[in-house]
Amino acid sequence: MSLSRRRVGTTRLFAVDVLALIHGDDCRSAAFGELVEERGHALHEWSLAAGTPPAQPIDSYGALLVFGGAMHADQEQHHPWLREENLFLQRVLDLGIPVLGVCLGAQLLAKAAYADIGPAQEPEIGWYPVELTAAAATDPVFAELPGRFEAFQWHYYTYGLPAGAAELARSALCTQAFRLGERAWGIQFHAEVTGPQVEDWIAEDRDAAPADLAEETRARIGDWMALGRDLCGAFLDRAEAA
Repeated sequence: MSLSRRRVGTTRLFAVDVLALIHGDDCRSAAFGELVEERGHALHEWSLAAGTPPAQPIDSYGALLVFGGAMHADQEQHHPWLREENLFLQRVLDLGIPVLGVCLGAQLLAKAAYADIGPAQEPEIGWYPVELTAAAATDPVFAELPGRFEAFQWHYYTYGLPAGAAELARSALCTQAFRLGERAWGIQFHAEVTGPQVEDWIAEDRDAAPADLAEETRARIGDWMALGRDLCGAFLDRAEAA
């Protein structure tokens, strides 16, 4: 693991190299990536679909972020590299590298841990209430989040909880977050998004987006990004400690 001491502002911390696993140019590390670099960590974005290796050996990374994408977690017939990604994530889990999966990333983590994934009863696209479970109160990443919040969502699929995982949040439709072991988390909601990113998604798929989504997002995105930074910051705290 690449590890060094760096000074960021007045805070002394261990800096880690962070790998961001992306699934398209419109689903990149966004606000999470900005926070990673603000805290003095190196960020490397990588896609298995590109057919090239990551910048460093996998076991040299101190943390992994797995982001969303337009594809679904079970579409290996259309995206054969998803089979390689499943094996990659299983290795990450075996190595104990701290990992946080977002939306598709959470589904892929659940799948790598042999949980079921598939279509949700209905899509969640827009802002939906999410409530933390009792287990979140003692979770190092979720403990400081509000017990209930309006979360930005854009997904058609959901996941089953992996064996031994702790469910950390739910919406009325489906599970929204889990922790597997001590170093792996998945969130179904998009805590990494920025306002311009959401506007791009709406422009690309106006038929799917609610008519008032852009206006509602402009009103909510500031508070939402603050919550996302808190969540990602708590995850990075764990990676630094590991």
